[in-house]
Amino acid sequence: MSEQSQAIKELLLQTNEEFHTLAAQHHELERRLHELTSKSYLSETEQREETTLKKRKLQLKDQMEAIVRRHQHAQASSVTEAPAPRP
Repeated sequence: MSEQSQAIKELLLQTNEEFHTLAAQHHELERRLHELTSKSYLSETEQREETTLKKRKLQLKDQMEAIVRRHQHAQASSVTEAPAPRP
């Protein structure tokens, strides 16, 4: 991950409620997955839960990345849309 991307994510965590909520949910899923993977044996139910958690975690990550891209696009647009100096 680039420094710029990391800086944007840190900014969004502080300023964007949706991004913050998604990140918190992602972290909680990561915590639960860690619990499951630390077991030496998973029941069928736990195996299904693990698969579901991984899919949901990826969905959250995709949503977070979409917010980052929108933010980057908005930044780039604001830079390129500055009025041109008059001759």
